[in-house]
Amino acid sequence: MQIRPILAALRRHRLATLLIAMEIALACAVLCNACFLVVQRWKLIQTQSGVDENSLAVLTVNGFEPTQAADVNARMLVGLRAIPGMQAVTLINQVPFGPQTGAAGISRDADSFKNTIGVVDFVLAEPGTFQVLGLKLVEGRMPQADDYRPATNFAPMDAQVLVSRALAEHAWPGESPIGKEFWCDKLHFRVMGVVDHFARAHPREWGAQAAEWTVFTPTLPGGSLAGTYLLRASPADLPRVLRTARDAVAKIAPDVVLDQENSQTITDLRTDYFKSDRIMIDLLIGVIVTMLGVTALGIVGLASFWVQQRRRQIGVRRALGATRGDILRYFQTENFLIVTGGILLGMLLAFALNLALMTHYELPRLPFYYLPIGALVLWGLGQLAVLGPALRAAAVPPVVATRSV
Repeated sequence: MQIRPILAALRRHRLATLLIAMEIALACAVLCNACFLVVQRWKLIQTQSGVDENSLAVLTVNGFEPTQAADVNARMLVGLRAIPGMQAVTLINQVPFGPQTGAAGISRDADSFKNTIGVVDFVLAEPGTFQVLGLKLVEGRMPQADDYRPATNFAPMDAQVLVSRALAEHAWPGESPIGKEFWCDKLHFRVMGVVDHFARAHPREWGAQAAEWTVFTPTLPGGSLAGTYLLRASPADLPRVLRTARDAVAKIAPDVVLDQENSQTITDLRTDYFKSDRIMIDLLIGVIVTMLGVTALGIVGLASFWVQQRRRQIGVRRALGATRGDILRYFQTENFLIVTGGILLGMLLAFALNLALMTHYELPRLPFYYLPIGALVLWGLGQLAVLGPALRAAAVPPVVATRSV
């Protein structure tokens, strides 16, 4: 098969060839970036919370003064623990996928403007919460009774803490984090343990890399640790236990207000939190399918038009000895050249689009391997789309094609 006659034919149809190539280039750019966004969203949805989600719920009350915190905590803990089926109730300031209350920047020295590590979530929790959450310790030790300190306005002034593995690898890459120190303004912390996974409250806002930058901070009840209660029950009993707990708040502490929206199981909090991400994935998949469909229809339309315009040429070639396979390969090769030109331009557009997304939406750089994947998809689509018109062209008998010659 000689390429020169095909190129000559394409030059005679410059406008149509250019339009199809531009359509393929746009499809390539959209396909690569949309697939990348789908994968990024899917990774966030799959974020491991690190806690025993199926057995946990959270109940939040507010509407009381800080001076009432100790009294409210005492009444709520006693009342909630008396509910049939309740396995444990502890105090915590935030849970994965719930409201964020403890985010702050940390650094490796007392000067917060030097050696910064990043913004992390501080999870304040009373004794027993580590076990109730079901966190997995991978290095160091668990909190002991004397590790729990009273909180100031935000967190304990000087505390032994546990960090997530993701935070440890970011802050001290290649080193053991045990015994490492860090500061949050004037608050001083020392790492005593590492947990495998522990998602922050709002992982989507921080991206996949920082979704688990969490510090578990042993804290005594009172002060800033009040009003949010972690409930544990068997997965089968948890929905009933949570409903009973919500109904019991009015009797246990009639002077507080139940936060209906945020008093849910951890599983429901995850579902609600990632609802927009699932919708976005569906929309992006719809865009991908629509774009590929439009591109395929464009190729089919152009190939069908060219087959009709070249009936005489096809008939002459068949009369001169060209086989059906020769005609089929001619149209497939022609389509392959057009698609290849569109893909090369589309790769440049894909990087340009990704650069715009990085600038305006702080997305990560498009990995290179998405480009060959997109090229393979479009090459395959192009060959499938042209196959029908090419088979019709190859099936035209010489006598029919040359009838008007």
